[in-house]
Amino acid sequence: MGIFGFEPSFLTGIEAIRQAHASRLATLVGRRLTRCALVRFIENGVWFADCPVVLDFDGFQVEVCHSKLDELSIGWNTIDTTATITGWEWFELTPQWSHYDEGLEHFVGQELCGVALLEWRPVEHDLAAGTVIVEFVFTEGCLRIVNGLDENRIEIATPARAQHVTQVPDRALDCQRGDQHGDQH
Repeated sequence: MGIFGFEPSFLTGIEAIRQAHASRLATLVGRRLTRCALVRFIENGVWFADCPVVLDFDGFQVEVCHSKLDELSIGWNTIDTTATITGWEWFELTPQWSHYDEGLEHFVGQELCGVALLEWRPVEHDLAAGTVIVEFVFTEGCLRIVNGLDENRIEIATPARAQHVTQVPDRALDCQRGDQHGDQH
């Protein structure tokens, strides 16, 4: 992908992801989201959803990236979002880190009051069954990074869809969750 510092470690299944990352995710609670970063194409501004979503909480960076139909990598403080993305000379579009997203901007400056790992379990089987969602709960809504079937998808303040919820231990708090707009990016 040409992203400096990005060395994904993809896991499958909520238990493996919980064991590897739950306690570290819990340490984010109480921190403010100070910035976010997404990869966009310079030529048209479109988000390249195959690349990680990077959230910085008071200098502690979490890097979330879904792949294939069921894989999730969560990285910690490894990606340099100020570095040029390389290796795309063959492609007609040029990827670049963007530190602004209209949908995420609402959360910048807010304190994180909860984190959850959610597993998508629909009533009837579908391709997304068993995928893991990373949910960040703020006082004014929640942000979910979900598997968009081989890419990341961002959901903001959508109704709870997961029937099996695994809450990150200890410091995870329950905030008011609005079933507001169901906006997606």
